[in-house]
Amino acid sequence: MSIHVVLVHPEIHWNTGNAGRTCLATGATLHLIEPLGFSLDEAQVKRAGLDYWEHVDVRVWPSWEAFEAELPRLGQPYFFSTKATQLFWDAPLAPVEGTVLVFGRETGGLPAELHERYADRFVSLPILSERVRSLNLSTTVAIAVYEVLRQQR
Repeated sequence: MSIHVVLVHPEIHWNTGNAGRTCLATGATLHLIEPLGFSLDEAQVKRAGLDYWEHVDVRVWPSWEAFEAELPRLGQPYFFSTKATQLFWDAPLAPVEGTVLVFGRETGGLPAELHERYADRFVSLPILSERVRSLNLSTTVAIAVYEVLRQQR
């Protein structure tokens, strides 16, 4: 059973670094969909303090379309959005063939065309306070990945 974390157009290297650390800790693969809001060159990664980055199973894709062609071979996708009506607790996040957790960019989430095309695959984390619009991207990734692991037990 494999877990894939997909960050579509991530903007903040710290969030991507934290997501990478979660992936490394859990054996998940990290997929980054360009364009990225930062550089992955060695100097930038080192400057960001990501001393574990070389061990992360990371794959960079030039576009969503390039990644989407591979998606059926990776497993069942779940798209995370604050606009989703289904809670991720109610979704079977650990199907036998693999789980693909898809997250949008920090400032705008996932593109509208993905909301339309995959409407039945969207889930959200419960946010109980009206004062909180969303959770941090890397926090959401960690919660989702560990829920998949919990369901796999």
